Amino acid sequence: MSDPFSLSIKPVVRNLNSDTNYGLTETEVKQRIKKFGKNEIATKGPKTKWKILIDQCNDPIIFILVAAAVLTFLFNDDLPETIAIITVILITVGIGFIMELQGIRSLEALRKMGITESTVLRDGKVKTIKSSLLVPGDIILIEAGDVVSADARLMSVDNLAIKEASLTGESRAIHKHINPLSKNTLLSDRKNMVFKGTTVEQGSAKAIVTDTGQNTQLGKIEQMGSTIEDQRTPLEKKLNGLSKWLIYLTLIFAILIIFTGYLRGLDMLFIIETAVALAVAAIPEGLPVVATIALARGMLKLSKRKVIIKKMEAVETLGATNIICTDKTGTLTEDKMQVHTLVFEDEVLSEIHNKDSVYFQDIKKSKAFNTMLMTSVLCNNVFLNTEEMRGDSIELALIQFAEKLNLNPKKIKDNNPEELEIPFNTTSKLMATLNTTKNGFAVHVKGAFESVINHCDTIFKGGKAQEFKNKKEWSNRINDLASQGLRVLAFAHKSQDVKPEKEQVLAQLTFVGVIGFLDPAREDVKATIKVFKEAGIKVVMITGDHPETAKKIAKEIGLLSKNEASKTIIHGNELQFEEETNNILETKVLNASVFARVTPEQKLKLIALYQKNDNVVGMFGDGINDIPALRKADIGIAMGIRGTQAAREAADIILKSDKFTGMELAISQGRAVFDHIRQFVVYLLSCNLAEVVSVGLAALLALPAPLLPLQILFLNLVTDIFPALALGMGKGEVDIMQRPPRKAKEPIMTTKRWKSTIIFGLCITAAVVGINAYAHLALQLSDKVINNMAFYTLVVAQLLNVFNMAERKVSFFNNEIVKNPWVWSAIILSLIITISAYFIGPVAKALFLTKLSTAQIAWVILFGFGSLVLSQIFKRLGGTF
Repeated sequence: MSDPFSLSIKPVVRNLNSDTNYGLTETEVKQRIKKFGKNEIATKGPKTKWKILIDQCNDPIIFILVAAAVLTFLFNDDLPETIAIITVILITVGIGFIMELQGIRSLEALRKMGITESTVLRDGKVKTIKSSLLVPGDIILIEAGDVVSADARLMSVDNLAIKEASLTGESRAIHKHINPLSKNTLLSDRKNMVFKGTTVEQGSAKAIVTDTGQNTQLGKIEQMGSTIEDQRTPLEKKLNGLSKWLIYLTLIFAILIIFTGYLRGLDMLFIIETAVALAVAAIPEGLPVVATIALARGMLKLSKRKVIIKKMEAVETLGATNIICTDKTGTLTEDKMQVHTLVFEDEVLSEIHNKDSVYFQDIKKSKAFNTMLMTSVLCNNVFLNTEEMRGDSIELALIQFAEKLNLNPKKIKDNNPEELEIPFNTTSKLMATLNTTKNGFAVHVKGAFESVINHCDTIFKGGKAQEFKNKKEWSNRINDLASQGLRVLAFAHKSQDVKPEKEQVLAQLTFVGVIGFLDPAREDVKATIKVFKEAGIKVVMITGDHPETAKKIAKEIGLLSKNEASKTIIHGNELQFEEETNNILETKVLNASVFARVTPEQKLKLIALYQKNDNVVGMFGDGINDIPALRKADIGIAMGIRGTQAAREAADIILKSDKFTGMELAISQGRAVFDHIRQFVVYLLSCNLAEVVSVGLAALLALPAPLLPLQILFLNLVTDIFPALALGMGKGEVDIMQRPPRKAKEPIMTTKRWKSTIIFGLCITAAVVGINAYAHLALQLSDKVINNMAFYTLVVAQLLNVFNMAERKVSFFNNEIVKNPWVWSAIILSLIITISAYFIGPVAKALFLTKLSTAQIAWVILFGFGSLVLSQIFKRLGGTF
């Protein structure tokens, strides 16, 4: 329905063809479900197993491995080699499939938390139905604790307050009324409406449903988010680019071999066999397996710390993140109000949420203080008879404050029974109760300062009521508290011997004082913000809340320095994004750390602006209003407990503990994973380069073949994969969170790393071709023995190559790799497998292995260690990373 908030109740009911006392009939409901559909928001269903499997196969390296397997079978008719290649493909695809399926199942378990029911008036009877069956025109009844299931126009309210933080970002509860509003009223100010997905914090109401499903405000935001394409993670882009480069390299090698072989008049079958061997050598079959296992290990490690990763690549992307955008309420704050400041007589008590009961011993002697405490308990609608207290967050804070001072709110209420209540409404902006006391009657009032003082003639001072002359001075105090981001309530009181008439309850009150409330910052956030700053990660607060509230919290958590100018805080009104962003505005936005009164559309544009400037953006969100930004960000992060179902669906990562601090571990793990990926990519490529150049150089020099296709595949599956996996099992450097983030477009393989790869590869090649030439020209051994000596030399050289992966700045004998027990285990395991292959007849035959003498084995060890020495010489001369 269009603008129901601008109409009075009767026209709304008439336009929806409903009845306020009878509701809709079941027949009408069925017709409207056919017309409007169910009250559901279309979301993408969970990815099917087939889709997960297809996505795992959609990898350039997988494609070329499949091609190699087909060519091997067709031209070589070599079944063992074909099976070996297919095994590599199945392992890679299988690991990726299992890990992504695990993430989806975790999400499905969280999805079940979102099923709700509604109380509705139908056929003249109050019924409880599934919320998905609500239709426009339904009359719904809501009360404290309910989640509103559709957009509805309020018809009657009883002290109703709605928590709309998930929709608008406003942290405080909004008190509602039923009066019509202007057509230009903003969403956050439509106080005669309730919206799908928001929570009833106090009171009750009767409302008529105006919109359901996709037509609700939640549905519109969901649709806005659904138009955003899923962003490919930086790691996906980088690995994909590397894979394509390797494919081009493989094709070039294959064409060169075929062309030179044809010119030399060699047998075409032999040429194709050699080309396939080079193709198998050029492609690091272990890369997808090792990258997948490294990411999976990071994913599992994080899951043990209650961080659910829905897609493995997100682990690495976290490590590349240099901007984290976060909401305020519930993420940086506790999402519960606390008494922060007390002002009465001439006393101003600040930061009292951090004080214990001993602090208040002397203050309790003040009559004004005790009267304010009594008013805060008696003029309060929190349910005290339930196991878990329920009610308005401000009123809960007052009860908790009283309990902190060792008072018993239930006992106080029992001893001072309520005779009359004047409930809060948006017109009077105050609440009052009349209670029976031992000496007669007492009136307790709390509310907005400007409303309360209109009824006050006197003020407590020096323990007694005096004429209230300094109202202007108190007004300035209130403005000062509000400017600090506090929500302020004023308190007033009067005692009488006789029961006053209702009209006289608010007459001639005595002003007691005010209390300032604040949703406090989480205790552990400040330390995490400091860690992020040291790690070069900018944290940006984007909230729908008041600028001063945002500013206070930002200073408390260290996001802004105590003396930092307010210009670093930008109001949503200033974010007028045009098609071409103003350069001055863009610079101001990029330098700001806090944004207040921001809409979902503006969040989306902020993320886009950061990404446009080559930033990798992580976005925290838990509400409906965060969905588009969660999808747009490089990494969307949702809360598992407090987050809405829609936010969890949209995110890449879910923090089950709802703790902002969970991101420190996640980013640290992400950085370590990327460092390990870089290490084993250099390791794998340098080993594969040695294989390619060794085969090619031997062919050009007319030397015996140092390696056969199946031997190359064996090496790639044993001496490549196990050490590479071991590199991925490292803990990461100690200073990993003291480094600045990588540049967004920095590739896995930088110029320095390519140079290192070539040097390490050529050093291994020198060992392999060297022993090949020496055995052929000097020792004049048979081709089979020469082949085996070259093969075993390559095994030794590749296993020792793992020690080249440490940074040049650290000691060769004291670094992360030497200290990594997995590396030593991988070397021992690889040697055991290689030696065992000789003693297993079918394997030895397939690998063309033969017995070597002690002298020949000594030459193998000498040349193998020679490659490591040569690499280290180049490294210490500054030739490598």
